[in-house]
Amino acid sequence: MANAPVQRMSQLMAKTLRDDPADAEVISHKLLVRAGYVRRTAAGIWTWLPLGKKVLGNVERIVREEMEAIGGQEVLLPALLPREPYDATGRWDEYGPELFRLQDRKGGDYLLGPTHEEIFTLMVKDQATSYKDLPVILYQIQSKYRDEARPRAGVLRGREFLMKDSYSFDLDDEGLARSYALHRKAYQRIFERLGLDYRICAATAGAMGGSKSEEFLAPADAGEDTFADCPNCDFAANTEAVSYELKPVDASGVPAAEDIPTPDTPTIETLAAQLGVPASATLKNLLVKVDGEIVAVGVPGDREVDMDKVEAHFAPATVEMVTEADFAARPDLVRGYVGPQGLDKVTYIADPRVAPGTAWITGANKADTHAKNVVAGRDFEVDAHVDVVVVQEGDPCPKCGTGLKLDRAIEIGHIFQLGRKYADALKLDVLGQNGKPVRVTMGSYGIGVSRAVAALAEQTADDKGLCWPQEVAPADVHVVAAGKALQTELALDVSEKLSAAGLRVLVDDRAGVSPGVKFTDSELIGVPRILVAGRRAGEGVLELKDRRTGEREELTVDEAIARLTA
Repeated sequence: MANAPVQRMSQLMAKTLRDDPADAEVISHKLLVRAGYVRRTAAGIWTWLPLGKKVLGNVERIVREEMEAIGGQEVLLPALLPREPYDATGRWDEYGPELFRLQDRKGGDYLLGPTHEEIFTLMVKDQATSYKDLPVILYQIQSKYRDEARPRAGVLRGREFLMKDSYSFDLDDEGLARSYALHRKAYQRIFERLGLDYRICAATAGAMGGSKSEEFLAPADAGEDTFADCPNCDFAANTEAVSYELKPVDASGVPAAEDIPTPDTPTIETLAAQLGVPASATLKNLLVKVDGEIVAVGVPGDREVDMDKVEAHFAPATVEMVTEADFAARPDLVRGYVGPQGLDKVTYIADPRVAPGTAWITGANKADTHAKNVVAGRDFEVDAHVDVVVVQEGDPCPKCGTGLKLDRAIEIGHIFQLGRKYADALKLDVLGQNGKPVRVTMGSYGIGVSRAVAALAEQTADDKGLCWPQEVAPADVHVVAAGKALQTELALDVSEKLSAAGLRVLVDDRAGVSPGVKFTDSELIGVPRILVAGRRAGEGVLELKDRRTGEREELTVDEAIARLTA
């Protein structure tokens, strides 16, 4: 393969900026724009400029290499997709307003693919007929589309983004487990090569469906995910996936339930203050509607209900808050004084903390009245125990009991054991060894390629600018000509020699630009090694700077080439 030509900044289609974009909220948004990597085209839609495309391409290359190493075969599916397969799996409706829907001139319904389980399933259905054709891993790197209600944070949360999605097809669950393990290890190698700090966290499957699911999260202040990390053991999980065992207690000594007058106490705070009890002794009951039917959600009074968990439990049903009209239609439901005992025609779900035998102070279903000594399993029944509280710092680790630590993170990858959800919907069978049809089982595995670029920027940037890991950087070395003719001549000469030695070289040969601006830009752009043709250029001496550590040393041309190519 021929060496890449030297990239001259005098010819580069990118301009650095001194000031942050007015709408930028996070580090990656600020620096990727300022350093000339991306430009905004519309809300949540970004153009990748030459330097950005090089970084993006390096991430793609690493992903491809590791996918090929586990036997993945690359394909490219269309982004414009027909409605019918998504109707068959129910996801045309399940995706809701995030799905880009459109019609062709004949009125046919289409969508812009947010993910491609259905289309991969149909492709394998067309191509694989026998057990001899499986197992197989197929993948693509392609733009995806989701109509984010509030695109923000630059390329971190866009409406169009680049993603690697792969799919495994196996004859049985044991095969799926092997394919899942292969992807899990490949993802670890990918993120280690990218230079990302990451955690593997238990996760919920959401609209994807399936059983086992894990996220790869990159800790960063700009992250929109919160994950719980145990400082004592290897437990880590998205807070939506933190779950606890149900632990019943003995309630034989608890007196009978008793109503108590509690005027003007419609909130947990006012109730706890009037009775002189901690909020944790009270039972909060939140009313929601699930596909129009009222459901009560019970949690300890000192905890908040995590609506994402409630929605995940009832998915794909629609979950809404009750309204004044709903209360008016149900006079038995007294706002501020609802209790689980005696509820009529209301499904009751509760957090595992509301375990059988636990006693509570809760609403008595009468105005200005609460009840004490209300025992779960004795005075009311729970239809389903579901982890529905917002996880708090210091909550016990489900594995070892140590207080959990909460951190923000960026989701960079997600792997799912889908099972047969899509194969069942689309009737994906192959002929088995015994001559009978076998229903195929699937896995789905995604990596946010463009998002990984932003995550790297968030984790590695400093107060001077971007600071890319070597394998991801847009060049191996950034050569800077301080400005004089002799310095520029030396910079171009050493750049060609470095290129001939196989390095990717970016050289700042811009005329009329001050040395100070060039040095500032070299730090902003973030190539990990900077070679300066400066004050000793006449002696054939260059200065090599490590962008990450700030260490500098003076070297002759031959020494610099030897050092950089070692």
